[in-house]
Amino acid sequence: MTACGCRTATFFRIAIAGFLLAAVGETVSPVRSLADSPITRENARPGDAGWVLTDPAEREVEGYASATSIQRGDTLHFYIHSTDPRITVAIYRMGWYAGAGARLVQGGISLPGVRQPMPTADPVTGLIECQWQVSFTLSTKTEEPGEWLSGIYLAKLTGTSSGKQSYIIFVVREDDRPADFLFQSSVTTFQAYNNWGGKSTYPSNSRDEQWARKVSFNRPYAASQHPRGASGTGAGEFLTAMSIHPTRSLSTAGWEYNMVRWLERNGYDVTYSTDIDTHSRPGFWKQHKAWLSVGHDEYWSDAMRRHIEAARDQGLGLGFFSANTCYWQIRLEPSPFTGEPNRTLVSYKEVALAEDPYALDGDPSNDHLITVQWRDQPLNRPEHKLLGVMFETVPVDGDLIITQPSHSLFNGVPLPSDHRLPGLLGYEIDRAFPDGPAELEILGHSPHQRNGQVVYGDMTLYQAPSGAHVFATGTMQWSWGLDDYNAPALRTARTSEAAQQITRNVLELLTRKTPPSAQ
Repeated sequence: MTACGCRTATFFRIAIAGFLLAAVGETVSPVRSLADSPITRENARPGDAGWVLTDPAEREVEGYASATSIQRGDTLHFYIHSTDPRITVAIYRMGWYAGAGARLVQGGISLPGVRQPMPTADPVTGLIECQWQVSFTLSTKTEEPGEWLSGIYLAKLTGTSSGKQSYIIFVVREDDRPADFLFQSSVTTFQAYNNWGGKSTYPSNSRDEQWARKVSFNRPYAASQHPRGASGTGAGEFLTAMSIHPTRSLSTAGWEYNMVRWLERNGYDVTYSTDIDTHSRPGFWKQHKAWLSVGHDEYWSDAMRRHIEAARDQGLGLGFFSANTCYWQIRLEPSPFTGEPNRTLVSYKEVALAEDPYALDGDPSNDHLITVQWRDQPLNRPEHKLLGVMFETVPVDGDLIITQPSHSLFNGVPLPSDHRLPGLLGYEIDRAFPDGPAELEILGHSPHQRNGQVVYGDMTLYQAPSGAHVFATGTMQWSWGLDDYNAPALRTARTSEAAQQITRNVLELLTRKTPPSAQ
């Protein structure tokens, strides 16, 4: 399809979505045309499929960035280790781009390969932090209005002799640009699972099962090559993710990128951030109508939760297209070597009451920061109070069933006769629990056989007193219904017209702050 054809089709789909919501009898504002949004203009530019890794590195070339995100116009340092005498760096913005999936923003970067020193683990906390020299400094300062648009970017590293490749992932923000949606990349979860250097926050993928109580953002993301060949090496869980639990048999194929592709293909006006920004900036949401959590968003700090709840209470719509969300509390600390803030993730988890210094210091004023599950003592702040659902079980790979098909969110949705959306329930699922938000609506209630028992995943919706709507899919795999990236190589194709139209309706609802009495 031509760029013009994409814009026309996008406008038609969005207009239809607005019509369908209006048809249910609610008072709605006309849907704003997205045919000329910054995202539509960006995705009309030529794409480049050269972003895909063809020979993923083990450890031959790898690196990390000095920050998980930067404001457009700022600089970012890359720290790169290579056994090759020279390397090249090509930087891509991820999106739709007529199916190519990315646009080459800056290429032609050739650098000498440097063997950087390998760190050792702290004997007490297991912290592994690199102290590497800067290899390249990227500037996003530009006079061109369309350059360095907010997005998720991958720097592709290639050894010129070996041909080995890996990524460095980072986000460019536009804090001052109003946009309907703010997409959060959940990098704290990426880092908690990252076992580069032999340590993560999990025993099952840590050397000798000696897991770390602290992990650092000052290190690469470990290789994540899938047995069937796809690789997101260096990109955390953005493209692919592997189960690291011996009892969790499913391999997963990533979630965030699928929704990025779909949002940008459909021209939604979106900017991007990470959960480090959610943590560090109370007003992170000020230029937006709705905020999106996608896929796997497990590790939250106290500040993250406070800032999200405060934003909801001021009218920000929340869309949790995710599961296992807000499960563990973490703390973020500065790097012990550089002093940079929020570069160390602290997570004592199951041993928190016995080992976390905040649990042992005899000071009750900081007990609310102990790194246990949110639903457990001493926090006693179950995640469903915010989301409407909370974690139930893993692994799951099943069908999502809509149980309230007459609800206005499903108006105009091409639901099959059994109201089943195949393959969209899993990999982890959440369900509604007693004592959730007032007037919580359960829109889907999906049974799944697990270890001889029936477990459920729930799709929910509620409206806060502020008028903000909070929607949760209760499943990680929802974005597989939107876009088929990684199929059929890593999984079966699961795109669903019903899931796509439901998502359009949900996004429209999240941008509207309606007095609860008007519903």
